Amino acid sequence: MNELWAHALTWAEVDPARHPFGLDDDAAKELASLVAPLLPSAEVAADDRWRSLDPVTAFLAGRYGRWACGWNWSVGEGDVDGGIVEAWCCASHSATTPDETAPLVVQALQEWRGWLEDLAKRFAALAPPDDAPASSMDARHWERACTRLVTLVADRTHAESGWYGHCTQVLGWFLAYHGVEEDQAQEIVEKAVGGRFDSWIAPDVTTVDAVSSRFARGVGGAI
Repeated sequence: MNELWAHALTWAEVDPARHPFGLDDDAAKELASLVAPLLPSAEVAADDRWRSLDPVTAFLAGRYGRWACGWNWSVGEGDVDGGIVEAWCCASHSATTPDETAPLVVQALQEWRGWLEDLAKRFAALAPPDDAPASSMDARHWERACTRLVTLVADRTHAESGWYGHCTQVLGWFLAYHGVEEDQAQEIVEKAVGGRFDSWIAPDVTTVDAVSSRFARGVGGAI
């Protein structure tokens, strides 16, 4: 598996609490100046959109941590299908001259980071009431959490191409946030979703309810 592939990111790798990050205007300009020499020309980006940005991604991940691999996980059929980033489209469309493109990379990185920070806040808000342990959460609580997260990801990705990949990832991250082991979390999510979401189609209420119910049952058997 490509180590720069955003789909492979775990919660431990993206958790903002474990990976401090912040850019003021001067730092953003400095970062853009460091990124610019790593960017492909528009011609190279058009010819090899899949690998032409690897040097940029490797640099960002090395500087800030693997969470930065998601900087170009754009909405729809971009460099990677089904993300939330709107500042960047894809190498073949967003890459022009280095001086014009580098600030877009920084903006996209900041947008991705903002999404991770928003998720962390939502995971905390969906935590067990009154600081009770996760094992005390009843099925309705887990169902409600799943429903809210699925709805959130469908909205942020516009339910476009491959959106369900990040949706299942976010559900797995939520379980990891609550201490469920990664392999077990993946099994719970796969059984709950199981091919019930499709590209270009936001799930209807019946589908989300069914997925959330299975999700809650799976969590109940794991904690």
